[in-house]
Amino acid sequence: MVITNIKTTPVLVPFRYPPVTASGAISELPLVLLDVETNVGLTGHAYLFVFLKSMLKPTIGCVAAVEELVKGMSADPEQVDPILRRRLELLDIHGILGQVLAGLDMALWDIRAKSEDLSLAAVLGGTRDYLKSYNSCGLWVEKGDPEKVADQALELLAEGDFSAVKLRLGYDSFEEDLAVVRAVKRSCGDAVDVMSDFNQGLDQKEALSRCQALDGEGLYWIEEPVRYDDYHGSSALAAAVKTPIQTGENLLNPLEFQKALKANAADYYMFDVQRIAGVTGWLAAVALPEAASIPVSTHLFPEISIHFMAATENAHWLEYVDWASPVIREPTVVSGGKVQVPTAVGNGIAWNDEAVARYRVE
Repeated sequence: MVITNIKTTPVLVPFRYPPVTASGAISELPLVLLDVETNVGLTGHAYLFVFLKSMLKPTIGCVAAVEELVKGMSADPEQVDPILRRRLELLDIHGILGQVLAGLDMALWDIRAKSEDLSLAAVLGGTRDYLKSYNSCGLWVEKGDPEKVADQALELLAEGDFSAVKLRLGYDSFEEDLAVVRAVKRSCGDAVDVMSDFNQGLDQKEALSRCQALDGEGLYWIEEPVRYDDYHGSSALAAAVKTPIQTGENLLNPLEFQKALKANAADYYMFDVQRIAGVTGWLAAVALPEAASIPVSTHLFPEISIHFMAATENAHWLEYVDWASPVIREPTVVSGGKVQVPTAVGNGIAWNDEAVARYRVE
């Protein structure tokens, strides 16, 4: 079975709650939908989140360049990944190229599962039936009204009977951070886990001050208070702060994760399948925290992330976002705060053609 074609479709999907963080805002969701076709009629699906509408065209151009390399190549992801990395080792395989390679890898694993008539979770050896999930669709930085954020927290909890939500911090002042934390905690009650995320918005001194001051507020974790690649700075925070520090979503490959782990950069880690080099990269990276018994969560992409979390020994939390749901035929469903591991063949991604046509851009 060989790769014959890669089809790309750019779409611009509206957010229910447009993200506003300490690092910036995103008004619309630009995605590149990938369809990797083979000579036996099997097609693998995946999507890339490119952050800016202006990045759709260069991402599609990069896919076309990679397509030239892989046409006629085996559709086995475990063969394609090392071949491409050798051929492209003189290039920077992070950035757009790295994300394109990750998307290709995700689609090829979909093909692998379909060729074996199994779900991707089953192919990866997954043994879990359900994974606990937190709602990460909202609770963005909303200046001026902590109670508005607290009300939205209740709405998000009710959507799938969640018992956990993520709250974004990094307001102009610590007093604003504290006010919104207390409003959300008061509204949700002690039975609800509230994760917090600074989105890399603080310098080391301010991060230490704010995180220590938040220690008594009952947050489940504090995520990325400083730059993601400041491993030693994050390590110093983890040692000085009682609330667990979470990081990892921006790590660009398993090697970077190894550096973070060696520096004791955090108490918890999360991987983003698009940044960590796809399913193949996830499998390589997750072996390290498994050996150290460190809990691992996911970042975005719940549709595919649940499959390898089902096979991850130290699986922690599945981050739920509904961002791509409008263009997916059977989007992820949360019930009782958990997501059932799919048993359908493949990775579960198939396009809602009507919605794709509606949101397609040129």
